[in-house]
Amino acid sequence: MAASEKTAFRFLSRGPEATHAVARALSSVLDCGGVVIALRGPLGAGKTAFVKGLAEGLGLDPGIVSSPTFVVSQEYPCLARGVRLVHLDLYRLERTAELEATGFLDVLDGESIVAIEWADRLPDALPSDRLEIDLAASVELGEKVREISVVATGLVAESVMRRWGLCLGVAGTVELENVACP
Repeated sequence: MAASEKTAFRFLSRGPEATHAVARALSSVLDCGGVVIALRGPLGAGKTAFVKGLAEGLGLDPGIVSSPTFVVSQEYPCLARGVRLVHLDLYRLERTAELEATGFLDVLDGESIVAIEWADRLPDALPSDRLEIDLAASVELGEKVREISVVATGLVAESVMRRWGLCLGVAGTVELENVACP
């Protein structure tokens, strides 16, 4: 993400559990579907870990979530919440037509929470209203650290991000250890 872009949040996560916790907090403010979460970052940055935390917060077993690199799309019904989590991985796709052939337009139905790994592969195919989450991994003093930067584009995403920030009681940059929403 360019330094000139407005970053609503920037989290520093010191492990997968902290990444899961941020995502669980996000899921706690998703009261319905219609939300698109565009995940960007290199291999090993924590995109799938984020989706596992999101799934856990939606009442699913995070162990059932795996990156759908070869199948492109996985769907997980969240019966207790009345939504479905749709997890896409665009790594192997090169054209918008390939994405549309997976039924992508059908999951933008207002009833689904759509988490897209490698969203930067086909940015023009994504809806303009989305949460953009950039994940970057680095090593500080021998410890792996993930930086999670979040920007909202569109009214739905801005509303979700506002509620997420209120839930976490944060703005700006925070380092996460024990994250919980009231």
